[in-house]
Amino acid sequence: MKTIRRLIYGEVLYAVMFVTLGFLALFFFFDFVDEIQSLARHAATGYRLIHALTFVGLMIPSHLYELLPIAVLIGTIFVMARFAQSSEFTILRTSGLGPWRALKTLLFLGLGFVLLTFAIGDYVSPIADRTGQLLKARYQGRITVGQTGAWLKEKQGYAQYAVNVNALESDGSMRDIRIFEFDNQGFLMSMVQAGTATFGDDDSWNLKQVGRTEFPARGADSARIDRATMETYRWPNRISAEMVSAALLKPERMSTIDLFQYIQHLQANAQSAQRYEIEFWKKVFYPLSCLVMVVLALPFAYLHFRSGGIATYVFGGVMAGISFFLLNNVFGYIGNLQNWQPWLTAALPGIIYSLLSLTAFGWLVLRR
Repeated sequence: MKTIRRLIYGEVLYAVMFVTLGFLALFFFFDFVDEIQSLARHAATGYRLIHALTFVGLMIPSHLYELLPIAVLIGTIFVMARFAQSSEFTILRTSGLGPWRALKTLLFLGLGFVLLTFAIGDYVSPIADRTGQLLKARYQGRITVGQTGAWLKEKQGYAQYAVNVNALESDGSMRDIRIFEFDNQGFLMSMVQAGTATFGDDDSWNLKQVGRTEFPARGADSARIDRATMETYRWPNRISAEMVSAALLKPERMSTIDLFQYIQHLQANAQSAQRYEIEFWKKVFYPLSCLVMVVLALPFAYLHFRSGGIATYVFGGVMAGISFFLLNNVFGYIGNLQNWQPWLTAALPGIIYSLLSLTAFGWLVLRR
């Protein structure tokens, strides 16, 4: 069995690597064509060809994370169909490779792809994507969303804070910050405005060019507003750099741990976390789609044909993979609109295709 596993694993790994490199080269070309337009628009700010190539290169981990399951499907289908065409799989079956043993062998290989996909999506891709966005912000302007930036909430003891961050700079600092402090009754107590802010090492923000406005307590004899200006101001809080990035950048680019912490922060401050919960569970279940892909590819080894036909079956596998990812995205939007359970929204596409794969496996292998 070691020889059989070595044969199957070697062929599948080579095919998946070849398909992955082809897809990455294609996406690299498309991204580079898009960046060529930015070279002309931002030439005055110093945006050069080397910066465009660096940004496109930093997008490769994100594309790899998105493409790896479909590359696993195409590569495995190609190998299984070629084994069936050359009768190699028939020889392997007579050598003791039964249906369940073949399924177990491919599942073990798929588990390796699951770990690789998780590592890329949770560690490599978020760092590379954030670095790429900050690189573009250095030459093409700050990172922001909408006209007013991002809004966050924070509860501390007997006060609540509404925080507005207009933009992120290329060095990771924040620009144009407003902090509104309310008491537990919802009355405005103070407002802080700062030109820039950086994240401290002790759960605090270091604000610069600060203007603070304090409003008197209710029931005071005379109405007054106290204003003060400061060069620096330290504001202790639990809003981390990852949370600010989550509000300004795409949540699907965050790591699983950062998403979980941001969800906990939103729930603790009575904010809706439905969108981020769906993204969290998609991050959990998405690597497992590699297992669905190898199960979907196994029935192709039991098809009987002698000449030609591999291209047709590979094309069918590509369409199946594309339909899986379309369904995954559609279910994400529908679940957010219809307020479905986040874990069920993320898991349904995998469950549906797993059932289809096992049905095809049972009909083509066990019944026949």
